[in-house]
Amino acid sequence: MKLGVFGGTFDPIHMGHLVVAEEAREQLGLDEVVFVPAGEPWFKADMRITDASHRFAMVDLAVASNPAFLTSDLEIVRSGPSYTVDTLEQLHKSLGDSVELFVVLGADALADLARWHRPKRILDLATVIGVARSSHLSIDLKQMATDLESAEDRLKLLHGPLTEVSGTDIRRRIQEGRSIRYLVPEPVEAYIQEHMLYR
Repeated sequence: MKLGVFGGTFDPIHMGHLVVAEEAREQLGLDEVVFVPAGEPWFKADMRITDASHRFAMVDLAVASNPAFLTSDLEIVRSGPSYTVDTLEQLHKSLGDSVELFVVLGADALADLARWHRPKRILDLATVIGVARSSHLSIDLKQMATDLESAEDRLKLLHGPLTEVSGTDIRRRIQEGRSIRYLVPEPVEAYIQEHMLYR
């Protein structure tokens, strides 16, 4: 079985996230993609983050219509900073060697992989996939693999549809009283309105 692992803050989850996940699923022949909202995102420790219960609920709503998409609360129930390597260790331990893990990222996050917590171990446990947008098409995977002392085939760059949606922009639009229709799935938009998030 081939399992995609798509972590993130998802504050909120938006159509860009779903496009990236579907592109990775299709191009790599993944059986499933599990979305893992971060409990305590270490790279955003100095930022105000929406409560994890809301972010998890929005992800659950966003992926409900796709039978290949799942949601996991692994990083929410685990205490301390949310590190991808810890999530992969947990998944590897519970699923065993019969499941091949693929970490799904935007290409901008792939370019920053060397700054992540224990990146070499991440590449021991999974293949890391970046889905590229126009501004991130020149990542040198060979050099990155050399720098991280890993096999080059553990890093892949896929070219997907150009989606320039961002959580920052969505939050700003809500604060300004502007529409977010078509930027997030309809159930997520309804949830944000019902719970008065980002106001």
